[in-house]
Amino acid sequence: MAESATEARPFDRTTWLAVERTRVAYERTMLAWVRTGTSLITFGFGVYKFFQIERKPGADDHWMGSQGFGLILVAMGLAALALATVEYRQNMRSLQTDYLGRQSRLTVVFAGLVATLGILAFVVMLFRQ
Repeated sequence: MAESATEARPFDRTTWLAVERTRVAYERTMLAWVRTGTSLITFGFGVYKFFQIERKPGADDHWMGSQGFGLILVAMGLAALALATVEYRQNMRSLQTDYLGRQSRLTVVFAGLVATLGILAFVVMLFRQ
């Protein structure tokens, strides 16, 4: 009896391990982007708060002051998290055609939590000018 094209054939051990290594590599890449986004967000917030404390009353802002620079850093961190999440989901979707195991969503949840904190920091920075 011929096998149906839609039936999944079980992997041999070496193929399964190769797919698992690829999945874990995607996870590591995503977590590296989360670390980068977190660094940009915290550094931007730190720059913003430091120069907010050090700012003298009546001081002129140039074209873009340090607070604007802090906002840009936080926005870059949020953009890095969003783009990394999109790329990670695309990679996992393409891998899912070959890999029939359970997919971990913990990495995306963690990126979402960091992005939520980053959005909160961005909103606070934006309205506390």
